[in-house]
Amino acid sequence: MFTVHGFSILTIVLSSLKLKQFKKFDSAAAALNEAAALGEGKVTPLLSSLLDSLKDETKASLAVADAKLATAIAKIPGLSLKPVADNSTEEIQRAIRQHLSSLLPNLTPDELKATNLGLSHSLSRHKLKFSPDKVDTMIIQAISLLDDLDKELNTYAMRVREWYGWHFPEMAKIINDNLAYARVVLAVGMRSNASSTDLSDILPEEIEEAVKAAAEVSMGTEITTEDLENISILAEQVVGFSEYRAQLSSYLGARMGAVAPNLTALVGDLVGARLIAHAGSLTELAKKPASTIQLLGAEKALFRALKTKHDTPKYGLIYHASLVGQATGKNKAKIARVLAAKAALGARVDGAAVLAEVDEGAPEPSEEERSALGVSARRYVESRLRKLEGKPLKAAGAQIAPSGQLVARPGKWDVKEARKYNADADGLAGDEPPAAVKDEKRLVAELDVNGEAHAGADEDEDEEDDDMDADEDDDDLRAIKSESTVTLNGQADSEKVKSRAEKEAKKAAKEEKKRRKAEKKARKEAKAAKKTAKVDDGKKRKHEGDVEKSERKKKKHKGEA
Repeated sequence: MFTVHGFSILTIVLSSLKLKQFKKFDSAAAALNEAAALGEGKVTPLLSSLLDSLKDETKASLAVADAKLATAIAKIPGLSLKPVADNSTEEIQRAIRQHLSSLLPNLTPDELKATNLGLSHSLSRHKLKFSPDKVDTMIIQAISLLDDLDKELNTYAMRVREWYGWHFPEMAKIINDNLAYARVVLAVGMRSNASSTDLSDILPEEIEEAVKAAAEVSMGTEITTEDLENISILAEQVVGFSEYRAQLSSYLGARMGAVAPNLTALVGDLVGARLIAHAGSLTELAKKPASTIQLLGAEKALFRALKTKHDTPKYGLIYHASLVGQATGKNKAKIARVLAAKAALGARVDGAAVLAEVDEGAPEPSEEERSALGVSARRYVESRLRKLEGKPLKAAGAQIAPSGQLVARPGKWDVKEARKYNADADGLAGDEPPAAVKDEKRLVAELDVNGEAHAGADEDEDEEDDDMDADEDDDDLRAIKSESTVTLNGQADSEKVKSRAEKEAKKAAKEEKKRRKAEKKARKEAKAAKKTAKVDDGKKRKHEGDVEKSERKKKKHKGEA
């Protein structure tokens, strides 16, 4: 027991504090709800009724431990008490908690300890159960496992191909799909069994025939039964992992559609899940601006560019979205910027929807209502992309690679026969037309009889440009002549007129280019002449100064003599 000037701390607390009013919770569930609401800064009906009895207090102040709760209490109408939440209130609250058993009658320290322990456990379970970050954990774990499965599947499948290839090397060139290859290994076993094995459930008819024909003339080595058993075990792992990957992909798509429908509608389930995993949670992703979402995943390249003062990257993980994959060239950066802005809005709406469901317990809306913002935003991005590209887009559910090619959905596979060498293309019948001979450009300047070049490097470049312009003019004339021989309907005539106008515009641009080139050449020659004159003038002045100096020296020597 501490003392201050002969008085104990408990005596000072009891003399300074006096119990004004006390209300007991009806049950443990009511205590949990009240504690959870107070922790979130909300005024509950029980607290409101308790404050109603203190409205007549005009000269007192209300000490509140939480600043957020103090702000909510200050908004209660008709309350004359002024809430105070600062360092002084923290000291008062600490003293009350420490000596609560002495301030409250008929409450022993053991009962107070048991009550605090039970309420703290209930509150911890409540926070863990209704944590907004909990819904993101399954998505983060699923996308991480999906990426790990892809790496392991690729390693295992390549090992199966290499291992079984010693026994049946021709099959690797016929079957490209790893899953189909592993299933054929399990079904056939030894290559001698290929002719009597039914592979119609695994391969198309033409591929099956090619495999059986290759097995008859295979040049692979013989293997033992023990070798085949180990290869089959590894092939079973490939098949099992492939089936589990397909199931995991569908699970991830369902979870993304439930947790972040707007983000999924914009960038897809895989890219959206990677963005959430990289940010840490959907709430953290919703807090980030569009410029940060655009570069998520490219932080290392960004800081390296800033350090070396080079161009910064234009996209990160969002580069793998289907809308960005359909763009070409410089349009990729523009579409990535627009898509990142819409994805930021979609993530904020999804994050707010999760918090609203947890806080208010509102009825769950339909899937169309939840993803309305994402669908409308995707339409806007598609229209923007259509204007930039000038061509129709792929379907909304299509998977587009960064190269712009259409790829299959995860978990799907198509067996394709490997491209074979066409030996018939080697021979010629003899009646083929001769190959067109292209005019070779002059690479060196011609020399005259005296061995001097006709023109310098600049003149050669100008002559080459003039030759290229003349060739393009000839091509334009030939195109106009060929168009004049075509007699089509009125639409074709209008296209001809439009084409001629474009040709004339190109020709005018070429003339303007030649004029600017001539002006540039004239300015260069004038500058060179001016520089030459300046050098000659300087040499002349220097010579005159030297002459004067020598004359002065001569006169000086004569005077001394």
